[in-house]
Amino acid sequence: MLLLPKGTLIRDKMSNVKIEAGWKAALAGEFEQPYFEAIASFLRSEKAAGKVVYPPGGLIFNAFDSTPFDQVKVVILGQDPYHNPGEAMGLCFSVPRGVKVPPSLVNIYKELQADLGIPATGHGDLSSWTRQGVFLLNAMLTVERNRPQSHQNIGWQTFTDAVIRTLSERREGLVFMLWGNFARKKKTLIDTERHLVLESAHPSPLAGNAFSGCRHFSKANAYLESKGVVPVDWRVEG
Repeated sequence: MLLLPKGTLIRDKMSNVKIEAGWKAALAGEFEQPYFEAIASFLRSEKAAGKVVYPPGGLIFNAFDSTPFDQVKVVILGQDPYHNPGEAMGLCFSVPRGVKVPPSLVNIYKELQADLGIPATGHGDLSSWTRQGVFLLNAMLTVERNRPQSHQNIGWQTFTDAVIRTLSERREGLVFMLWGNFARKKKTLIDTERHLVLESAHPSPLAGNAFSGCRHFSKANAYLESKGVVPVDWRVEG
């Protein structure tokens, strides 16, 4: 059985998924689809086979529970969770306190410094962003230990594509930050007449310095303010 937030076990009915009420209502149709039940079945079989899957079951929907549907202001899209022990926490680019800050997040912090003068903090926990409406979504919500992208074809992308489409259709004036070629392909799911889409290279060091100078954080806040929305305080709580 698949352990999900608040100790709930998914058995047969996808309507039993425990997730923030606004998201549950917005995505109700997805939880009833055969592909979603197939995801649950796959994860159950992985657990039965003794495989280690990240993040822990209770954090698979952490991004949704941390940022309610009607409070989303900014969407940052990652690819799949960190695959090393202790890193994945259900929020893209974020790691728990006490874990070494990953290279991509180091570059994100550098851009924050250059863009808004915000100095890097000593940890990689971005939870303070989520409480302000920053939705930190990975396209795949699980991964097998030490096997990056191992769950890219189990159905998660069908689900998260629906998440992006639902935000685009039912919300107004959001900012979507699409970093890297994988994320940029999701632009087709977004109504660019209703939302701001910011595109750049991925912050990974593998992209060199291409992410540097994108100024997405100040651009996002300027757009939110133009819509009469309170901007994000991008400082990461110490």
